Amino acid sequence: MPPFEKSAVDGFAVRSADFAAGPRALKQVGESKAGTPFVGRIAPGECVAIYTGAEVPPDCDAVVMVEKSAIAGTTVTLDDQPQRGQHVCHRGEDVRVDEIVLAAGKRLTPIDLSVLSAVGCEPVPVTRRPRVALITTGDELVAPHVKPGPGQIREGNTFYLAARARAAGAEVLNLGVLPDDEVVLEQKFREVLAACDVVMTTGGVSMGKYDLVGAVFERCAVEPVFHKVAIKPGKPLWFGMHGKVSVFGLPGNPVSCLIGFEVFVRPALAKLEGASAHEWTERLRIGRWRGGATKENPRQQNLPVRIEPAADGHVDLVPLEWTSSADIVELSRAQALAVIEPYTIVTTGELLPYRRL
Repeated sequence: MPPFEKSAVDGFAVRSADFAAGPRALKQVGESKAGTPFVGRIAPGECVAIYTGAEVPPDCDAVVMVEKSAIAGTTVTLDDQPQRGQHVCHRGEDVRVDEIVLAAGKRLTPIDLSVLSAVGCEPVPVTRRPRVALITTGDELVAPHVKPGPGQIREGNTFYLAARARAAGAEVLNLGVLPDDEVVLEQKFREVLAACDVVMTTGGVSMGKYDLVGAVFERCAVEPVFHKVAIKPGKPLWFGMHGKVSVFGLPGNPVSCLIGFEVFVRPALAKLEGASAHEWTERLRIGRWRGGATKENPRQQNLPVRIEPAADGHVDLVPLEWTSSADIVELSRAQALAVIEPYTIVTTGELLPYRRL
């Protein structure tokens, strides 16, 4: 692409050799427009009108813009001294035969569809969307439209997780809330393990009496890989494999759940889709901490911040008044999570990585 010598502007296709002595008048002998090339020969001292996207006749090697022309009948005076190739898009300068335009592993964007169309790739070979089962557990949880009773709270994690999983390219089966009942959990877990590529739960993975998820998954022949990660918040995360099915038990606290998805689930979905490494390898950005001195912690800390542009080109990370990993209201006001590595104290003005939300 382009498949022929193509004009980049509206104007006149000319022989550059005709302008050895400077600007001059030429005889217009026809026109070349997009889809209808000029047919015939163009002799020295002649030119043709040409329009953007039209084929440049073989006898011509340059185009003079229409803004530099004065037309009187068939005589065109051109105030220019064009060089060979001027305003010409050369055949094959965008893409040549046998060149790869889009490699396997790329998530398609709207402009990619235009590229695929231009090279005649129809139909487009794509990877099947991974099917993700989404479940939340907890006797205290009720749907958003329900007025909570004593000890109850409205459930919201599945809405965030379902939206993020769909944005990551997955097909989501949202099964909603299940009670803290081993029999009910086992029955539903066995169903989704047989039907999905990924099972994602939220809640029930800590160390309490009613944190049943990990044990029930093991009863369903899920091989545990790890339980607990050195991230704050998000420590209780549970992960296992059932054959080729990936099983993620995310914590129930909303911020812990969010971090577990972004750090572990989103990259896994990209790999399942066949995405290239740059899509699932996390690349943190760098900002300047504008809070007070932090406390040392053995786990990686993720602190909600607001991002403010600074005059020196950096961005400032302004911490929010965040109460706990259940504080979704303050989290909704955050634009990023400042990342503080284990056993590190950060003071105001220091540069540190952050995760965009």
